[in-house]
Amino acid sequence: MNPNAARSAISAAHRVRTIAATCNKGTRICSTSRTLGRVYNSSLSTSTSSSSTPSIEHNIFNGSTTNHNSHSSQSHGHKQPLAHYHNLVESGTLRGDEHQTRIIQKLQDLHDELMDYTPPPIPDADPSNSLISRLFSRNDPTPSQPPEDVPKGLYLYGDVGTGKTMLMDLFYSSLPPYIQRKRRVHFHAFMIDVHKRLHAAKIAMGYKGGDPIIPVARDLAREAYVLCFDEFQVTDIADAMILRRLLENLLNYGVVAVITSNRHPDDLYKNGIQRSSFVPAIELLKSRFDVTDLDSGTDYRRVPRALSKVYYHPLTPSNALEIEKIFKSMTHHDDKDPPVKNRQLTIWGRKLSIPESTSKVAKFRFDELCGKPLSAADYLEITKTFGTLFVLDVPKMGMDSKDKARRFITFIDACYESKTKLFVTSEVPVFQVFSDEDAASGKPISDHMRGIMDDLGISQDVVGKSSIFSGEEELFAFARACSRLVQMGSKEWVDTAGQH
Repeated sequence: MNPNAARSAISAAHRVRTIAATCNKGTRICSTSRTLGRVYNSSLSTSTSSSSTPSIEHNIFNGSTTNHNSHSSQSHGHKQPLAHYHNLVESGTLRGDEHQTRIIQKLQDLHDELMDYTPPPIPDADPSNSLISRLFSRNDPTPSQPPEDVPKGLYLYGDVGTGKTMLMDLFYSSLPPYIQRKRRVHFHAFMIDVHKRLHAAKIAMGYKGGDPIIPVARDLAREAYVLCFDEFQVTDIADAMILRRLLENLLNYGVVAVITSNRHPDDLYKNGIQRSSFVPAIELLKSRFDVTDLDSGTDYRRVPRALSKVYYHPLTPSNALEIEKIFKSMTHHDDKDPPVKNRQLTIWGRKLSIPESTSKVAKFRFDELCGKPLSAADYLEITKTFGTLFVLDVPKMGMDSKDKARRFITFIDACYESKTKLFVTSEVPVFQVFSDEDAASGKPISDHMRGIMDDLGISQDVVGKSSIFSGEEELFAFARACSRLVQMGSKEWVDTAGQH
Protein backbone atom coordinates (compact mmCIF):
# COMPACT_ATOMS: atom_id res chain seq x y z
CA MET A 1 0.00 0.00 0.00
CA ASN A 2 1.40 3.39 -0.92
CA PRO A 3 1.76 6.09 1.80
CA ASN A 4 -1.23 8.15 0.62
CA ALA A 5 -3.48 5.09 0.54
CA ALA A 6 -2.29 4.09 3.99
CA ARG A 7 -2.96 7.57 5.34
CA SER A 8 -6.44 7.57 3.78
CA ALA A 9 -7.18 4.20 5.40
CA ILE A 10 -5.95 5.40 8.80
CA SER A 11 -7.92 8.61 8.41
CA ALA A 12 -11.08 6.73 7.48
CA ALA A 13 -10.71 4.41 10.46
CA HIS A 14 -10.20 7.39 12.75
CA ARG A 15 -13.35 9.04 11.40
CA VAL A 16 -15.38 5.89 12.04
CA ARG A 17 -14.11 5.79 15.62
CA THR A 18 -14.82 9.51 16.07
CA ILE A 19 -18.39 9.22 14.79
CA ALA A 20 -19.05 6.10 16.83
CA ALA A 21 -17.76 7.80 19.95
CA THR A 22 -19.83 10.84 19.17
CA CYS A 23 -22.98 8.79 18.68
CA ASN A 24 -22.38 6.99 21.97
CA LYS A 25 -21.84 10.23 23.85
CA GLY A 26 -24.71 12.18 22.33
CA THR A 27 -23.64 15.77 21.88
CA ARG A 28 -20.42 15.24 23.82
CA ILE A 29 -17.47 15.37 21.45
CA CYS A 30 -13.96 15.30 22.98
CA SER A 31 -11.35 17.37 24.79
CA THR A 32 -12.25 21.02 25.16
CA SER A 33 -14.82 20.59 22.38
CA ARG A 34 -16.77 18.22 24.62
CA THR A 35 -16.61 20.57 27.57
CA LEU A 36 -16.88 23.85 25.74
CA GLY A 37 -18.93 23.23 22.60
CA ARG A 38 -21.50 25.83 23.60
CA VAL A 39 -18.85 28.35 24.60
CA TYR A 40 -17.47 28.29 21.05
CA ASN A 41 -20.88 28.88 19.49
CA SER A 42 -20.53 32.54 18.50
CA SER A 43 -20.74 34.51 15.29
CA LEU A 44 -16.95 34.79 15.33
CA SER A 45 -16.21 31.15 15.91
CA THR A 46 -16.11 29.94 12.32
CA SER A 47 -16.74 31.00 8.74
CA THR A 48 -17.17 27.78 6.79
CA SER A 49 -19.02 26.95 3.64
CA SER A 50 -22.31 26.67 5.51
CA SER A 51 -24.60 29.65 5.36
CA SER A 52 -25.18 29.51 9.11
CA THR A 53 -22.61 29.31 11.87
CA PRO A 54 -21.85 25.58 12.24
CA SER A 55 -21.37 23.96 15.60
CA ILE A 56 -18.43 21.73 16.43
CA GLU A 57 -20.75 18.75 15.95
CA HIS A 58 -21.55 20.00 12.46
CA ASN A 59 -17.86 20.22 11.62
CA ILE A 60 -17.20 16.65 12.75
CA PHE A 61 -20.04 15.17 10.74
CA ASN A 62 -19.72 17.35 7.66
CA GLY A 63 -16.04 18.13 7.68
CA SER A 64 -14.04 15.23 9.08
CA THR A 65 -16.21 12.64 7.38
CA THR A 66 -15.44 13.88 3.87
CA ASN A 67 -14.90 10.98 1.48
CA HIS A 68 -11.69 11.84 -0.32
CA ASN A 69 -12.06 8.95 -2.72
CA SER A 70 -14.83 10.85 -4.50
CA HIS A 71 -12.73 13.93 -5.30
CA SER A 72 -13.08 13.66 -9.03
CA SER A 73 -16.84 13.29 -9.02
CA GLN A 74 -17.41 16.09 -6.50
CA SER A 75 -14.95 18.51 -8.10
CA HIS A 76 -16.45 18.14 -11.56
CA GLY A 77 -17.76 21.48 -12.75
CA HIS A 78 -16.28 23.67 -10.03
CA LYS A 79 -14.47 26.73 -11.35
CA GLN A 80 -10.74 26.82 -10.65
CA PRO A 81 -8.85 30.04 -9.72
CA LEU A 82 -7.17 30.74 -13.06
CA ALA A 83 -10.29 30.01 -15.13
CA HIS A 84 -12.43 32.04 -12.73
CA TYR A 85 -10.05 34.99 -13.00
CA HIS A 86 -9.99 34.88 -16.81
CA ASN A 87 -13.81 34.79 -16.88
CA LEU A 88 -13.96 37.89 -14.66
CA VAL A 89 -11.50 39.70 -16.95
CA GLU A 90 -13.40 38.69 -20.10
CA SER A 91 -16.69 39.86 -18.59
CA GLY A 92 -15.17 43.26 -17.75
CA THR A 93 -15.61 42.76 -14.00
CA LEU A 94 -11.83 42.92 -13.54
CA ARG A 95 -9.06 44.54 -15.53
CA GLY A 96 -6.36 42.23 -16.86
CA ASP A 97 -3.03 42.59 -15.09
CA GLU A 98 0.06 40.47 -15.88
CA HIS A 99 1.44 40.72 -12.35
CA GLN A 100 -1.90 39.73 -10.83
CA THR A 101 -2.13 36.83 -13.27
CA ARG A 102 1.17 35.51 -11.92
CA ILE A 103 -0.27 35.68 -8.40
CA ILE A 104 -3.39 33.82 -9.56
CA GLN A 105 -1.09 31.12 -10.93
CA LYS A 106 0.33 30.67 -7.42
CA LEU A 107 -3.22 30.28 -6.10
CA GLN A 108 -3.93 27.79 -8.89
CA ASP A 109 -0.82 25.78 -7.99
CA LEU A 110 -1.89 25.64 -4.34
CA HIS A 111 -5.41 24.67 -5.43
CA ASP A 112 -3.96 21.77 -7.44
CA GLU A 113 -1.82 20.62 -4.49
CA LEU A 114 -4.87 20.65 -2.22
CA MET A 115 -6.67 18.41 -4.72
CA ASP A 116 -4.09 15.69 -3.98
CA TYR A 117 -3.71 16.38 -0.26
CA THR A 118 -5.33 14.27 2.42
CA PRO A 119 -5.01 15.95 5.82
CA PRO A 120 -3.84 13.73 8.67
CA PRO A 121 -6.38 12.56 11.25
CA ILE A 122 -6.57 14.85 14.24
CA PRO A 123 -5.76 12.78 17.35
CA ASP A 124 -8.09 12.67 20.31
CA ALA A 125 -6.97 14.79 23.22
CA ASP A 126 -5.54 13.57 26.47
CA PRO A 127 -8.43 14.62 28.76
CA SER A 128 -6.07 15.85 31.46
CA ASN A 129 -3.55 17.58 29.17
CA SER A 130 -1.60 18.46 32.31
CA LEU A 131 2.12 19.11 32.29
CA ILE A 132 2.86 16.01 34.38
CA SER A 133 0.80 13.68 32.18
CA ARG A 134 2.50 15.03 29.07
CA LEU A 135 5.96 14.65 30.63
CA PHE A 136 5.40 10.96 31.49
CA SER A 137 3.29 10.03 28.49
CA ARG A 138 4.98 7.72 25.99
CA ASN A 139 2.48 8.45 23.24
CA ASP A 140 2.05 12.20 23.08
CA PRO A 141 -0.66 12.78 20.41
CA THR A 142 0.61 16.28 19.66
CA PRO A 143 2.62 16.28 16.37
CA SER A 144 6.02 17.96 16.54
CA GLN A 145 6.30 18.82 12.84
CA PRO A 146 4.04 19.25 9.80
CA PRO A 147 3.10 16.22 7.65
CA GLU A 148 5.65 15.52 4.91
CA ASP A 149 3.16 16.05 2.08
CA VAL A 150 1.42 19.19 3.38
CA PRO A 151 1.39 21.99 0.76
CA LYS A 152 3.27 25.16 1.62
CA GLY A 153 1.02 28.07 2.56
CA LEU A 154 0.80 31.43 0.79
CA TYR A 155 1.50 34.82 2.40
CA LEU A 156 0.36 37.62 0.05
CA TYR A 157 1.31 41.13 1.09
CA GLY A 158 0.93 44.57 -0.46
CA ASP A 159 -0.47 48.04 0.04
CA VAL A 160 -4.18 48.74 0.23
CA GLY A 161 -5.54 48.69 -3.31
CA THR A 162 -3.51 45.76 -4.63
CA GLY A 163 -6.49 43.40 -4.75
CA LYS A 164 -5.66 41.21 -1.74
CA THR A 165 -9.25 40.65 -0.61
CA MET A 166 -10.40 39.96 -4.19
CA LEU A 167 -7.68 37.31 -4.58
CA MET A 168 -8.60 35.73 -1.26
CA ASP A 169 -12.30 35.61 -2.13
CA LEU A 170 -11.53 34.15 -5.55
CA PHE A 171 -9.34 31.40 -4.10
CA TYR A 172 -11.77 30.51 -1.33
CA SER A 173 -14.80 30.40 -3.63
CA SER A 174 -12.96 28.13 -6.07
CA LEU A 175 -12.03 25.44 -3.54
CA PRO A 176 -13.57 22.13 -4.64
CA PRO A 177 -16.84 21.24 -2.91
CA TYR A 178 -15.44 18.15 -1.14
CA ILE A 179 -13.19 20.45 0.93
CA GLN A 180 -15.79 21.24 3.56
CA ARG A 181 -13.36 21.79 6.43
CA LYS A 182 -12.43 25.30 5.36
CA ARG A 183 -12.64 28.74 6.90
CA ARG A 184 -12.23 32.26 5.54
CA VAL A 185 -12.05 34.91 8.25
CA HIS A 186 -10.75 38.40 8.91
CA PHE A 187 -7.70 38.01 11.13
CA HIS A 188 -9.03 40.40 13.78
CA ALA A 189 -12.19 38.31 14.18
CA PHE A 190 -10.10 35.13 14.26
CA MET A 191 -7.95 36.37 17.13
CA ILE A 192 -11.02 37.40 19.13
CA ASP A 193 -12.29 33.86 18.66
CA VAL A 194 -8.91 32.40 19.69
CA HIS A 195 -8.81 34.44 22.91
CA LYS A 196 -12.33 33.26 23.77
CA ARG A 197 -11.30 29.65 23.17
CA LEU A 198 -8.12 30.02 25.24
CA HIS A 199 -10.14 31.48 28.11
CA ALA A 200 -12.64 28.60 27.92
CA ALA A 201 -9.82 26.02 27.72
CA LYS A 202 -8.15 27.42 30.85
CA ILE A 203 -11.44 27.16 32.73
CA ALA A 204 -11.89 23.56 31.55
CA MET A 205 -8.37 22.60 32.67
CA GLY A 206 -9.02 24.01 36.12
CA TYR A 207 -6.51 23.61 38.90
CA LYS A 208 -4.58 20.91 37.02
CA GLY A 209 -3.37 23.53 34.59
CA GLY A 210 -1.79 22.77 31.23
CA ASP A 211 -1.13 24.39 27.89
CA PRO A 212 -4.38 25.79 26.45
CA ILE A 213 -2.88 26.54 23.03
CA ILE A 214 -2.55 22.87 22.10
CA PRO A 215 -6.24 21.91 22.50
CA VAL A 216 -7.35 25.17 20.88
CA ALA A 217 -5.08 24.57 17.86
CA ARG A 218 -6.27 20.97 17.66
CA ASP A 219 -9.94 21.99 17.65
CA LEU A 220 -9.31 24.70 15.06
CA ALA A 221 -7.53 22.16 12.85
CA ARG A 222 -10.37 19.69 13.33
CA GLU A 223 -12.85 22.32 12.13
CA ALA A 224 -10.83 23.50 9.11
CA TYR A 225 -7.65 22.30 7.42
CA VAL A 226 -7.77 25.14 4.88
CA LEU A 227 -7.58 28.53 6.60
CA CYS A 228 -7.78 31.86 4.77
CA PHE A 229 -6.78 34.88 6.87
CA ASP A 230 -7.54 38.33 5.45
CA GLU A 231 -5.63 41.41 6.69
CA PHE A 232 -3.12 39.68 8.94
CA GLN A 233 -1.62 42.25 11.30
CA VAL A 234 -0.21 42.25 14.81
CA THR A 235 -0.67 45.33 16.98
CA ASP A 236 -1.51 43.75 20.32
CA ILE A 237 1.06 42.21 22.66
CA ALA A 238 -1.40 39.51 23.74
CA ASP A 239 -1.70 38.37 20.10
CA ALA A 240 2.05 38.58 19.56
CA MET A 241 2.79 36.35 22.54
CA ILE A 242 0.61 33.43 21.42
CA LEU A 243 0.85 33.60 17.62
CA ARG A 244 4.08 31.68 17.12
CA ARG A 245 2.94 28.64 19.07
CA LEU A 246 -0.58 28.82 17.68
CA LEU A 247 0.62 28.95 14.05
CA GLU A 248 3.23 26.27 14.69
CA ASN A 249 0.66 23.89 16.16
CA LEU A 250 -1.87 24.56 13.38
CA LEU A 251 0.76 23.76 10.74
CA ASN A 252 1.87 20.64 12.63
CA TYR A 253 -1.74 19.43 12.54
CA GLY A 254 -1.66 19.69 8.74
CA VAL A 255 -3.48 23.01 8.29
CA VAL A 256 -2.80 24.88 5.04
CA ALA A 257 -3.14 28.66 5.30
CA VAL A 258 -3.45 31.52 2.82
CA ILE A 259 -2.72 34.90 4.42
CA THR A 260 -3.07 38.45 3.13
CA SER A 261 -1.41 41.41 4.84
CA ASN A 262 -0.35 44.98 4.27
CA ARG A 263 3.14 44.13 5.51
CA HIS A 264 6.03 41.81 4.76
CA PRO A 265 6.57 39.40 7.69
CA ASP A 266 9.74 41.30 8.65
CA ASP A 267 7.63 44.44 9.19
CA LEU A 268 4.98 42.85 11.42
CA TYR A 269 4.70 44.17 14.98
CA LYS A 270 7.50 46.62 14.28
CA ASN A 271 8.53 48.56 17.40
CA GLY A 272 6.06 46.49 19.42
CA ILE A 273 6.55 45.68 23.09
CA GLN A 274 8.77 42.60 23.57
CA ARG A 275 9.04 42.20 19.79
CA SER A 276 11.95 39.77 20.25
CA SER A 277 9.42 37.23 21.51
CA PHE A 278 7.51 37.57 18.24
CA VAL A 279 10.53 37.14 15.94
CA PRO A 280 10.17 33.30 15.90
CA ALA A 281 6.66 33.76 14.45
CA ILE A 282 8.15 35.91 11.68
CA GLU A 283 10.73 33.22 10.90
CA LEU A 284 7.95 30.63 10.85
CA LEU A 285 5.99 32.65 8.28
CA LYS A 286 9.07 33.09 6.11
CA SER A 287 10.07 29.43 6.22
CA ARG A 288 6.70 27.71 5.87
CA PHE A 289 4.93 30.12 3.52
CA ASP A 290 5.56 31.33 0.00
CA VAL A 291 5.89 35.07 0.77
CA THR A 292 4.72 37.02 -2.30
CA ASP A 293 4.63 40.76 -2.98
CA LEU A 294 1.38 41.89 -4.63
CA ASP A 295 2.46 45.43 -5.49
CA SER A 296 2.38 45.97 -9.23
CA GLY A 297 1.78 49.70 -9.52
CA THR A 298 -1.95 49.26 -10.16
CA ASP A 299 -4.40 50.47 -7.51
CA TYR A 300 -7.67 48.57 -7.93
CA ARG A 301 -9.52 51.01 -5.68
CA ARG A 302 -8.89 53.95 -7.98
CA VAL A 303 -11.42 52.70 -10.51
CA PRO A 304 -14.16 55.35 -10.47
CA ARG A 305 -17.39 54.30 -8.75
CA ALA A 306 -20.86 55.77 -8.97
CA LEU A 307 -21.95 57.04 -5.56
CA SER A 308 -25.21 55.96 -3.97
CA LYS A 309 -27.33 58.11 -1.64
CA VAL A 310 -26.57 56.57 1.77
CA TYR A 311 -24.81 59.47 3.51
CA TYR A 312 -26.76 62.61 4.48
CA HIS A 313 -25.37 65.90 5.79
CA PRO A 314 -25.73 68.38 7.43
CA LEU A 315 -27.96 67.52 10.37
CA THR A 316 -31.17 69.17 9.16
CA PRO A 317 -34.84 68.24 9.71
CA SER A 318 -35.23 67.43 6.02
CA ASN A 319 -32.29 64.95 6.08
CA ALA A 320 -33.60 63.43 9.31
CA LEU A 321 -36.99 62.95 7.67
CA GLU A 322 -35.43 61.40 4.57
CA ILE A 323 -33.38 58.85 6.53
CA GLU A 324 -36.42 57.95 8.64
CA LYS A 325 -38.39 57.25 5.45
CA ILE A 326 -35.65 54.89 4.28
CA PHE A 327 -35.58 53.11 7.63
CA LYS A 328 -39.37 52.64 7.61
CA SER A 329 -39.34 51.39 4.02
CA MET A 330 -36.82 48.68 5.04
CA THR A 331 -38.46 47.65 8.32
CA HIS A 332 -42.24 47.92 7.94
CA HIS A 333 -42.92 45.46 5.13
CA ASP A 334 -42.93 42.26 7.22
CA ASP A 335 -45.61 41.96 9.92
CA LYS A 336 -43.76 38.97 11.39
CA ASP A 337 -40.58 40.99 11.92
CA PRO A 338 -41.58 44.48 13.08
CA PRO A 339 -39.10 46.97 14.59
CA VAL A 340 -38.66 46.48 18.33
CA LYS A 341 -37.06 48.65 20.99
CA ASN A 342 -34.07 47.52 23.05
CA ARG A 343 -33.48 44.12 21.48
CA GLN A 344 -30.81 42.31 23.53
CA LEU A 345 -27.66 40.79 22.01
CA THR A 346 -25.53 38.51 24.16
CA ILE A 347 -21.81 39.08 23.65
CA TRP A 348 -19.25 37.28 25.79
CA GLY A 349 -21.89 36.61 28.44
CA ARG A 350 -23.16 40.18 28.77
CA LYS A 351 -26.12 41.99 27.26
CA LEU A 352 -25.95 44.76 24.65
CA SER A 353 -29.12 46.73 24.01
CA ILE A 354 -30.01 47.64 20.41
CA PRO A 355 -32.13 50.84 20.46
CA GLU A 356 -34.41 49.93 17.53
CA SER A 357 -34.21 46.99 15.15
CA THR A 358 -35.78 44.18 13.19
CA SER A 359 -33.90 40.90 12.84
CA LYS A 360 -31.92 42.33 9.90
CA VAL A 361 -31.90 46.14 10.25
CA ALA A 362 -30.81 48.22 13.25
CA LYS A 363 -30.70 51.94 14.05
CA PHE A 364 -28.41 53.78 16.47
CA ARG A 365 -27.64 57.33 17.38
CA PHE A 366 -23.92 58.02 17.29
CA ASP A 367 -23.60 58.37 21.07
CA GLU A 368 -25.44 55.07 21.60
CA LEU A 369 -22.86 53.36 19.38
CA CYS A 370 -19.61 55.20 20.11
CA GLY A 371 -20.29 57.08 23.34
CA LYS A 372 -20.11 53.84 25.33
CA PRO A 373 -17.02 51.68 26.00
CA LEU A 374 -17.78 49.11 23.30
CA SER A 375 -15.06 46.89 21.84
CA ALA A 376 -14.21 45.46 18.44
CA ALA A 377 -15.99 42.25 19.47
CA ASP A 378 -19.19 44.23 20.14
CA TYR A 379 -19.08 45.96 16.77
CA LEU A 380 -18.32 42.71 14.94
CA GLU A 381 -21.29 41.03 16.62
CA ILE A 382 -23.58 43.94 15.68
CA THR A 383 -22.47 43.91 12.04
CA LYS A 384 -22.71 40.11 11.83
CA THR A 385 -26.24 40.19 13.24
CA PHE A 386 -27.66 43.08 11.20
CA GLY A 387 -26.99 43.33 7.46
CA THR A 388 -28.08 46.99 7.36
CA LEU A 389 -27.25 49.66 9.94
CA PHE A 390 -28.39 53.27 10.38
CA VAL A 391 -26.16 55.61 12.38
CA LEU A 392 -27.65 59.04 13.08
CA ASP A 393 -26.20 62.36 14.23
CA VAL A 394 -22.50 61.71 13.68
CA PRO A 395 -20.67 64.86 14.84
CA LYS A 396 -17.46 66.40 13.64
CA MET A 397 -14.80 65.11 16.04
CA GLY A 398 -11.80 66.84 17.56
CA MET A 399 -9.24 66.16 20.29
CA ASP A 400 -12.00 66.13 22.92
CA SER A 401 -13.66 63.21 21.10
CA LYS A 402 -10.63 60.99 20.49
CA ASP A 403 -12.10 57.90 22.18
CA LYS A 404 -15.33 58.23 20.20
CA ALA A 405 -13.33 58.69 17.00
CA ARG A 406 -11.34 55.52 17.66
CA ARG A 407 -14.54 53.57 18.33
CA PHE A 408 -16.13 54.91 15.16
CA ILE A 409 -13.10 53.76 13.17
CA THR A 410 -13.37 50.30 14.76
CA PHE A 411 -17.07 50.26 13.89
CA ILE A 412 -16.37 51.23 10.26
CA ASP A 413 -13.80 48.42 10.01
CA ALA A 414 -16.38 45.95 11.37
CA CYS A 415 -18.95 47.13 8.80
CA TYR A 416 -16.42 46.70 6.04
CA GLU A 417 -15.34 43.23 7.20
CA SER A 418 -18.96 42.07 7.51
CA LYS A 419 -20.05 43.62 4.19
CA THR A 420 -22.69 45.72 5.96
CA LYS A 421 -24.91 48.28 4.25
CA LEU A 422 -24.52 51.58 6.10
CA PHE A 423 -26.74 54.69 6.20
CA VAL A 424 -25.43 57.79 8.02
CA THR A 425 -26.53 61.31 8.92
CA SER A 426 -23.65 63.57 9.92
CA GLU A 427 -22.75 67.15 10.76
CA VAL A 428 -20.28 67.33 7.86
CA PRO A 429 -19.61 64.92 4.95
CA VAL A 430 -18.98 61.62 6.70
CA PHE A 431 -15.50 61.33 5.15
CA GLN A 432 -14.57 64.53 7.00
CA VAL A 433 -15.88 63.82 10.50
CA PHE A 434 -12.29 63.37 11.77
CA SER A 435 -11.10 66.64 10.25
CA ASP A 436 -10.77 69.26 13.00
CA GLU A 437 -10.15 73.01 13.16
CA ASP A 438 -6.69 72.56 14.68
CA ALA A 439 -5.61 70.62 11.62
CA ALA A 440 -7.25 73.10 9.26
CA SER A 441 -5.35 76.04 10.74
CA GLY A 442 -2.12 74.22 11.62
CA LYS A 443 0.87 72.94 9.70
CA PRO A 444 0.49 71.26 6.31
CA ILE A 445 -0.16 67.54 6.10
CA SER A 446 2.98 65.46 6.69
CA ASP A 447 4.75 63.59 3.90
CA HIS A 448 4.03 60.35 5.75
CA MET A 449 0.30 61.03 5.90
CA ARG A 450 0.27 62.18 2.28
CA GLY A 451 1.89 58.88 1.34
CA ILE A 452 -0.70 56.88 3.27
CA MET A 453 -3.57 58.76 1.59
CA ASP A 454 -1.98 58.25 -1.81
CA ASP A 455 -1.65 54.51 -1.15
CA LEU A 456 -5.33 54.41 -0.18
CA GLY A 457 -6.44 56.37 -3.22
CA ILE A 458 -7.96 59.27 -1.27
CA SER A 459 -7.12 62.96 -1.17
CA GLN A 460 -7.00 65.66 1.49
CA ASP A 461 -9.76 67.48 -0.40
CA VAL A 462 -12.08 64.55 0.27
CA VAL A 463 -11.25 63.68 3.91
CA GLY A 464 -9.56 66.81 5.20
CA LYS A 465 -6.81 66.35 7.77
CA SER A 466 -6.81 65.53 11.44
CA SER A 467 -4.67 66.29 14.46
CA ILE A 468 -6.53 63.69 16.53
CA PHE A 469 -4.32 60.77 15.57
CA SER A 470 -0.60 60.19 16.00
CA GLY A 471 1.66 57.24 15.36
CA GLU A 472 1.91 55.10 12.26
CA GLU A 473 -0.84 52.61 13.15
CA GLU A 474 -3.36 55.32 14.17
CA LEU A 475 -2.72 57.41 11.07
CA PHE A 476 -3.12 54.39 8.84
CA ALA A 477 -6.34 53.32 10.61
CA PHE A 478 -7.78 56.84 10.19
CA ALA A 479 -6.94 57.03 6.48
CA ARG A 480 -8.16 53.48 5.84
CA ALA A 481 -11.47 54.24 7.57
CA CYS A 482 -11.97 57.27 5.31
CA SER A 483 -11.14 55.15 2.26
CA ARG A 484 -13.61 52.48 3.34
CA LEU A 485 -16.36 55.03 3.91
CA VAL A 486 -15.86 56.22 0.35
CA GLN A 487 -16.04 52.64 -0.93
CA MET A 488 -19.09 51.81 1.21
CA GLY A 489 -20.89 54.80 -0.26
CA SER A 490 -20.52 53.45 -3.80
CA LYS A 491 -23.43 52.05 -5.77
CA GLU A 492 -21.49 48.83 -6.26
CA TRP A 493 -21.22 48.33 -2.48
CA VAL A 494 -24.81 49.28 -1.72
CA ASP A 495 -26.12 46.91 -4.39
CA THR A 496 -24.22 43.91 -2.98
CA ALA A 497 -23.91 44.59 0.78
CA GLY A 498 -26.29 43.62 3.56
CA GLN A 499 -27.06 40.14 2.24
CA HIS A 500 -26.14 38.21 5.41
